[in-house]
Amino acid sequence: MNRTSLLLLLKELNLTHMLKSLDEIESRALEDKWSYTQFLSSLVELESNARYSTRIKRYVKEAKLPAGKTLATFKSADASGVNFQQIEAFAQNSSWVKDCQNIILFGPSGLGKTHLAAAIAHGIVTQGIRALFTKTTVLVQKLQEAKSRFQLPEALAKFNSYPLLVLDDIGYAKKTELETSVLFELIADRYETGSLIITSNLGFRDWDQIFPDNMMSVAAVDRVVHHSVCINLTGTSYRKKESDLKKTKRFI
Repeated sequence: MNRTSLLLLLKELNLTHMLKSLDEIESRALEDKWSYTQFLSSLVELESNARYSTRIKRYVKEAKLPAGKTLATFKSADASGVNFQQIEAFAQNSSWVKDCQNIILFGPSGLGKTHLAAAIAHGIVTQGIRALFTKTTVLVQKLQEAKSRFQLPEALAKFNSYPLLVLDDIGYAKKTELETSVLFELIADRYETGSLIITSNLGFRDWDQIFPDNMMSVAAVDRVVHHSVCINLTGTSYRKKESDLKKTKRFI
């Protein structure tokens, strides 16, 4: 096979990164007297790494994570009850996602629950695992629309294509039968088949404020708690701290 045929074949097979780097790798191979195996291995590794990088970028984009909310930007001093080493472990080791375990972050507004949830999800995505971040109210609206079109199973299947689903602010879901019934169906559908990160300003004992039916509330909690780690954040809202600081500066 001549060089022209090789270039055409690489293009036909969509090995674009091998095609772009062929001349460079070939020059290095000749200079360092690589074996054929070393030369081919280098080209294949380059293609594989480039594709992996492209896939991670695509996963990060589709995850719809809040901008700037990573572990590096989290101010641990704003919240008590956070074991930062534990949070780092969740972000860096995806075994809990593969085991379909859940993480529940409780606490009042302004302590960084959303930030931590997004940071953990970001770490999981960068390991090549798909995730989706969504406000619970937005997700419920989508499920309601799907149910009205008799397409709820398809909508649930779409969400379940993500090994990790982040439900932010579940406590703000409205206590109506239409909304909470589809939310319960999502939780039940993902039980032991996918992982959840849930942020909530309501403790489990108050989830009857989310689900209008007590039996549904108990069943939802039972499924969420099983195979889960619960983290309680306490402290003063960082928004309040910033507001107080601005007020203080006005009088200085």
